[in-house]
Amino acid sequence: MTEARYDVVIVGGGHAGAQAAIALRQEKFAGTVAILAAEPELPYERPPLSKEYLASDKPFERLLIRPATFWTEREVDILLAEAVIAVDAAERVLRTDSGRAIGYGELIWATGGAPRRLTCDGHALRGVHAIRTRGDVDRLLAELPGARQVVVLGGGYIGLEAAAALTKLGKPVTLVETLDRVLARVAGEPLSRFFEAEHRARGVRVLLNARVVCVEGSDKVDGVRLADGELLPADIVIVGIGIVPAIEPLVAAGASAGDGVLVDAQCRTTLPHVFAIGDIAAHANAFADGATIRLESVQNANDQAVIAARTIVGREARYEAMPWFWSNQYDLKLQTVGLSAGFDEAVVRGEPAARSFSVIYLRGGRVIAVDAVNAVKDYVQGRALVVAGAKVDPADLANTGKSLKELL
Repeated sequence: MTEARYDVVIVGGGHAGAQAAIALRQEKFAGTVAILAAEPELPYERPPLSKEYLASDKPFERLLIRPATFWTEREVDILLAEAVIAVDAAERVLRTDSGRAIGYGELIWATGGAPRRLTCDGHALRGVHAIRTRGDVDRLLAELPGARQVVVLGGGYIGLEAAAALTKLGKPVTLVETLDRVLARVAGEPLSRFFEAEHRARGVRVLLNARVVCVEGSDKVDGVRLADGELLPADIVIVGIGIVPAIEPLVAAGASAGDGVLVDAQCRTTLPHVFAIGDIAAHANAFADGATIRLESVQNANDQAVIAARTIVGREARYEAMPWFWSNQYDLKLQTVGLSAGFDEAVVRGEPAARSFSVIYLRGGRVIAVDAVNAVKDYVQGRALVVAGAKVDPADLANTGKSLKELL
């Protein structure tokens, strides 16, 4: 028997889910709305977990997307610690791990993803951590005072941000990346080499082309064994090797999926009355040359939430937003606009040694993305170049005597 029914049920208590509820009310949706959150906390920001929250610079209360009173005033029911385990798309009913059955008129799936886990021996030892939820970071922080050596696996944003935060806390850190440079999947070599140098200058040991064979220890981790035979001493291991989209119930219900749930320009899945937004939504993206991709960013979560809400209330809407991202490491603020995948030329603008510069990416002579390090003006003005797909002489892009605005 269905215990409750809502006009819109949102599954997921992160940025995407919270913004979907906010957008529905902003669009004057008068029906009943509920957010089902697998965690016991109200919706909160995830990016600070590997930055300010891990570094103990920001308390959890400041991570809340909205205070409890906000949701009450807008008549959004939030059901905490309720993980959805099954979807009956024909009957429009959800089943949760607590045994509840909840009906819906429209469903917005905004579950994000689970951290990709190691599969080698020792992956489940105490002391092996991920950074995805508040609980993950709280468990890590509880063990941190007694830790003498930390090993971070993965040279993407999460791994680099964690390394920076832990270094700030005075912990010796070794960062292990399987590829030949950090950020290899999302940025060009100039940016990779800059961040490698910055981390090494702060005392982080950065190992490239390094493959993990196993995690060693009896009950608790005491080391990470590499393929070349080296044993890296470790009291704590942080695994930052990506996420696995949390979409199993939707796939079991019949939704088309690949690397994520397939959605159209209105964020509708192939199941009737079911939308998917945020990290899990595989969509055709104009800034990726029309390729079907997932975007793991706050921008994408928020923008897709608005598209789904507008579609539900009957407004015409299409997801065509410009992708943008950011990362804070030490006193460095990296801001990215556009998608650099498939670039055939990378132009460095400014001097990396000055710790304020940009990398501008071109494909076929057109600007497709900008990485700006402590260079807000380049980020803001470069956005217009990316939107326009502007053809600009690389020599002009590299000339700091000319503003990017002048080159449009």
